[in-house]
Parts: sequence; C-alpha cells; structure tokens
Amino acid sequence: MKIKWLGHSSFLITAGSGFKIITDPYLPDSGVRHGEIKETADVVTISHEHTDHNNSRGVRGNPVVLRKSAEVKGINFHAVAAFHDNVGGRKRGSNTVFCFAVDGINICHMGDLGNIPEDRQISDIGKVDVLLIPVGGFFTLELAEVDRVIEKIKPRIVFPMHYKTEKVGLPISGVDRFLEGKQNVSRLNVSEVELKADAIPAVTTIMVLKPAL
Repeated sequence: MKIKWLGHSSFLITAGSGFKIITDPYLPDSGVRHGEIKETADVVTISHEHTDHNNSRGVRGNPVVLRKSAEVKGINFHAVAAFHDNVGGRKRGSNTVFCFAVDGINICHMGDLGNIPEDRQISDIGKVDVLLIPVGGFFTLELAEVDRVIEKIKPRIVFPMHYKTEKVGLPISGVDRFLEGKQNVSRLNVSEVELKADAIPAVTTIMVLKPAL
C-alpha cells in the first residue's frame, strides 16, 4: 500500500491492486492554496461539508463518493459519527471518521475531528495501524486533546494533517508545535511512502510527509 499526502487533509491511498482512495479533497483557494488535485480515484471519502474537505467534483475517474458506511469492491468503509467541535456540533456541525483496511493495514482518517471520542466511539473505530489526524487546532482538536486521542487509539503510525504551512492561510498552528517533545518522529523529505502490513513499527511512530501539491 502507498500513501501520498496531497495537502491539508487530502491523501491518496493506493492498494497493491491499483485501487485508489482519496480522502477529503480540498477546493483550491478555500483558505488552502495547494494545487489542483489531478489524481484519479475509485473512492472519495468526505468527512464534512466544508470546501477545504468536500471537493469531490475535482477528483478524476468518476469515483464513488462516500459520506457514510459502504462497501466498494470488497473494501469496507466504516463511518463513525463525531463532531467538528467539542459542543456536540453546535458550532461547526458534524464530522465523519472513516476507517478502512487496505492490503491488511487498518487506516483511520479523522477528518476535522473536534471532540475527544467516547469509549463507544473508540470501540467502533477498532484497531488502527495508520491514523491520519488533524493537529493544527483552532477548528479541530487542541494539542493536548490530539495527544489524548492518540493515546486512546494506540495507532502504530500517525500522519499529522490539517496544520499551518505556507500554502494554508487558516488560523491554525504548524506541525512543530505538535511534534515538540515527541519521540519516534520521522520527518520524511517525500510526499509518498509505501507501507507493508508485516513491516509496521512496533511502537507508535509519527511520520511527517511533504505535501505533494
């Protein structure tokens, strides 16, 4: 399985079979100045209806667009209901966490998670090998809350997303604030990595990718 960070909260996940998934495609100039997504996909997952997360029309290849649980070509996309804030969605609405397995690797994309999941939600999420989680704060989990969520879920790999870069004009923090004091951090000078189910780190490792666009 290959995982490529396109930018912001959008990743391209490619199975060994060539099956492609894109998460939360952004609309360029929606506070996000990453380039146009020109990738094709078989499936697009949408966590919520904000323009920096729901530009499914910009993805090529006539993908199946998912906003709830579904099975597509043998892959079960499990949607877990959550919120975009810590007041039950009253400020920013709902948020959908998507969990799915590709080539034996369990992936969880948290969208714009704003609440610490309850135990029942953690149970619903299940085993996570790869966690894609927002770390910039303000619109999403605050820094201490991010750490609590990671502690609860216990993923093997964490890919931070939705943080301040030179191409993100939103009032959120950069990744360095999240990484401060952390162990097992790999700053990768690439946008894409290949992961194999039998070579996942034994302890939680944070991998920081470069945005591709």
